[in-house]
Amino acid sequence: MRTSVGRLRLPKTKGKPMTDTPSYAFLGPVGTFCHQALSQVAPPEATIVPCAGERAAMDATRSGRTRYTVVPIENSVEGGVTATLDSLAWGKRLQIVREIVVPVSFTLAARPGVTLDDVERIGTHSHAWAQCRNWMTDTLPGAQHTPTTSTAEAARLLAEGYDGFQACLSSAIATSLYGLTTLRADVADNPGAITRFVMLSLPGHLPEPTGADKTTIQVRLPRNHAGALHQLLEQFRTRGVDLTRIESRPVAGQPGAYGFSIDLAGHVCEERVQAALVGVYRTCDDVRFLGSYPRADGRANAIEPGTSDEDFRAARAWVDALFTQG
Repeated sequence: MRTSVGRLRLPKTKGKPMTDTPSYAFLGPVGTFCHQALSQVAPPEATIVPCAGERAAMDATRSGRTRYTVVPIENSVEGGVTATLDSLAWGKRLQIVREIVVPVSFTLAARPGVTLDDVERIGTHSHAWAQCRNWMTDTLPGAQHTPTTSTAEAARLLAEGYDGFQACLSSAIATSLYGLTTLRADVADNPGAITRFVMLSLPGHLPEPTGADKTTIQVRLPRNHAGALHQLLEQFRTRGVDLTRIESRPVAGQPGAYGFSIDLAGHVCEERVQAALVGVYRTCDDVRFLGSYPRADGRANAIEPGTSDEDFRAARAWVDALFTQG
C-alpha cells in the first residue's frame, strides 16, 4: 500500500487501532436517529457522549474527548446535511471509517392532553421538517416550524415543559423515552426514506478494502472558468471510477467560490482510484481525503474493462519495458 500518491498525502495503514474501551460522540440527546445509528456500531461497554449539534459532536473527537463520532451526512429526501459537510471541509481533518444507514419515519408527539387542534407550532430538526412538509401542509396547514438541534431535543424540551411549540416531530423511540403522547405515527412525505450516517475518527487506521467500498473527498476548484467542473469529473471518467454522490458547498469567506463533496465507488488502495486522485490533485487547489470505508449496502463495485489493478500494473510494466529495450 502506498502512503502517498504524487503530492497527495494519504493516511498510513500500518499499526493497529487503539484497543481501550471506545467512546463515541453523537448528535444528541438520547433518542435521536443518530443514537439509533450509533447503537448499530458501538459495543455495549462503550461510553457515549450526546452533543448539541453535528459540529459539537465532531469537535469532541477532534479534541480527543472521544475516539469516534457518529453524525448524519445525507438523507434520501433532502440530500446532504450541510452542518456535517461544512465541518468536514474546513475543520481539523477527520476520517470516515464506516457508514450506517437508518430507515426514517417520524412521530408527531405532544404532552398528554394536547390534541391535534391545539398544535400551532412544531419543534424538530430542519431536515425532519423538510421530509414532512407536504404532510404538514395537508394535515396542519397553519402549523409553523420551530427549529431544534435534533428531533430528540425537540421531544426532550417538550417533555420538560418548554412552551415554544405544542408538538414535535421525533422518532417513536424518543416519543416513548420522554413520556409523550403520539398524535400521528409514520409521518413522512416519502415512505421508505433513509438517512445515512458516518462514523468518524482522527486520521490514522484505514479500513482494509473489501471490494464493496466508498471513498469520500472534498475538493475546491482552482478558479471559476468554463469547463472547470468538467475537468474535475473527467479525472474520474477516464479511470472508470463511478461517483455515487457529488454536492457543491460555498467556500466560507469567498463569495462565488464553491467546493465539492464527493463519494466515489472504490478504495484508495485500488489503482484506478489512486490514478483518479492524482488527476484531481493536479487540477484542483485543495483536495481533502476523508477516508475509504465499506459500503453499508455491501454491494460490490463494478470495475470497467481496462481499469482493474492488474490492467494498471500491466500498463506500467509495458512502459517500464520501453527503457530496457536494446
